[in-house]
Amino acid sequence: MAPNPAYKRYNLYTTNSSYTFIPADGGDRTLIVHRTSGEIQVGSKFQTPVNNLDLRSSDIFGIIGIISLAITDYIVVMTGREYKGELLGHEIFRATKFQMLPMNPDIEPELYPAEHYLMGLLKRHLDDGLFWFSYTWDLTRRLQAQWSESGDGKSLWEVADDRFFWNKFLQSRFIDAAVADPEQKIGPFILPLVFGTFDIRRSVIKGYTMQLCLVSRRSRHRAGTRYFRRGIDHNGHVANFNETEQILLVDRAGKATGDLGARLSFVQIRGSIPLYWAEVNNLRYKPELQVMELPDSENAMRAHLQELVRIYGEQDLVNLVNHKGHELPMKEAYAKYVAKLNLPKVRYEYFDFHTECKNMRWDRISLLIGSIEEDLLRNGYFYEDADRPEVVKLQLGVVRTNCMDNLDRTNVAQSAFAKWMLNRQLRDIGVFQEHESVDAHEEFMHDFRNMWADHADYISKAYSGTGALKTDYTRTGKRSWMGYAQDGLNSVMRYLRNNYFDGPRQDGFDLFTGNWTPRPNTSGASSLWMDTRPLLIRSMPPLASLALFMICAGLTLPRTSDYSLTYWFLLWMSLLALALAFIFAHGVSYVSWPRLNPLTDVIEYNGPGFKGKRKGRGLGLSFLALANGAKNTGIMRKGSTGGTKQKWNAPQEIELGTLKKRVD
Repeated sequence: MAPNPAYKRYNLYTTNSSYTFIPADGGDRTLIVHRTSGEIQVGSKFQTPVNNLDLRSSDIFGIIGIISLAITDYIVVMTGREYKGELLGHEIFRATKFQMLPMNPDIEPELYPAEHYLMGLLKRHLDDGLFWFSYTWDLTRRLQAQWSESGDGKSLWEVADDRFFWNKFLQSRFIDAAVADPEQKIGPFILPLVFGTFDIRRSVIKGYTMQLCLVSRRSRHRAGTRYFRRGIDHNGHVANFNETEQILLVDRAGKATGDLGARLSFVQIRGSIPLYWAEVNNLRYKPELQVMELPDSENAMRAHLQELVRIYGEQDLVNLVNHKGHELPMKEAYAKYVAKLNLPKVRYEYFDFHTECKNMRWDRISLLIGSIEEDLLRNGYFYEDADRPEVVKLQLGVVRTNCMDNLDRTNVAQSAFAKWMLNRQLRDIGVFQEHESVDAHEEFMHDFRNMWADHADYISKAYSGTGALKTDYTRTGKRSWMGYAQDGLNSVMRYLRNNYFDGPRQDGFDLFTGNWTPRPNTSGASSLWMDTRPLLIRSMPPLASLALFMICAGLTLPRTSDYSLTYWFLLWMSLLALALAFIFAHGVSYVSWPRLNPLTDVIEYNGPGFKGKRKGRGLGLSFLALANGAKNTGIMRKGSTGGTKQKWNAPQEIELGTLKKRVD
């Protein structure tokens, strides 16, 4: 048996005192949320009078949860969904549209700038995210985990993997109500979402009909954007942690389509290097790298790796960073700490991807596969056969792959591991002979490559804001000059997004996942959306724009005299050069930083470890601007002095809300 299903659609009735959700798909319960007290009640559908209620919508496809903003609470509901496929008889959907229902009927968010700003952050997060769900299937757990714990008789939220239950913070009030009074049977109203990717395609190989499915699940812990969430925290959670499961479903030979004979699953994981480290944006193409050696660095890495061993079994840590240049300190620090810990069931494997695969020799990824082949064979995959009473195989370990971003190089390596294991699986179940490979089946390989390339793009967009690099190799099996050109464009877009646009995006992650919560009934903190930097800092971009305009005007507008424009151009070119030099000298002050959970401790870290050349900080003015802005918004942590030495403090309250303890 599977977990109890969630309700698929609701009729929503509203009054000034309550929201009433009545299942439209045959459910016998009714959910009432009282708008003044916030009380949640569940009653019988047949005992709820609706004659005096206003039918607001009949197209509510799920309740995402409740969130508190500056002025009031909101119920977030799903108003649009897209059917994406069927996995093992269960429909899988993507959530596409959302609506926020205010609990206070008398407020207009537009009149409260703080409320309006926070609503904008939340809406952007909902609009930009890739949220997947099923009403009847636990999409948060891999096949092997579902086999080991079926969840019979429980609700979906009760069996969901806590790491991948993306909207768990928003569902916390409903979960608390369900735990406090199990007799209410509130479980079917709680719908878990997964932030990740999903794709499933049907194909035929040698007369066997099969389905190939690719699912990725992003952890809600330490969630965020490329440069504002790196490394590990005190609890052992790492940034950009994704579990990727490749599922192969093979029909019985000679049977009708859909009569499954074999279910096979191969799981891989990726995540940021489990150290305290950061790359501080300063308008340079390569941000300033710093590796922070804190007293609990070993303990944090130990907690992370031991959790992976507990969940997945043996660990192959594949590190793909460069052996020289900007990335060398990360390579050395990672290897040093893994060696110091010397944990059982943990093996470290270094592969210098860019050196080994230079000059478009992407086929040399086979060297990496060869180095861990014994572990791949020993750890295996999950295999369940309909004709056998017991599970045939269990996956005993996983490959944990990382590069600096855990995106482009990691995507190439993971797709290569997946293809190797796919060949192994098809040989083990008798579809292939030992010498055969999926490479000989062009239609299947077209689907396989495009699934993995799309998967890479989606994960990259969620973290960096652009599609992945090197996807031409993933899609075609070879590198091309057109692929290089596309990579160049994506790199430029990443630079612009990560320096000038990612601050609000990071704030959206922190708000949705509960890493920052606003104080109730607070409408102030105007500096949350206002530019509070010193006038000198703010004046340079307008000055540069004015100078550029004047130079263009001198070149294009008709001249009214023969007077030389030499001094004109000299003046404005000098001002342009001066403004640009100032901006790059104080680059840290021109980055779009998160405002809810500021990174002041990271920017001004001055403890042991590796620190870059600290460019883009001017003559102390850069940090002064950041500190002033933080103080004016109430964002800066209490006890911070604004100097260059920072402490790793316990959680502190800020003017508009409370941030959780973190180390970036």
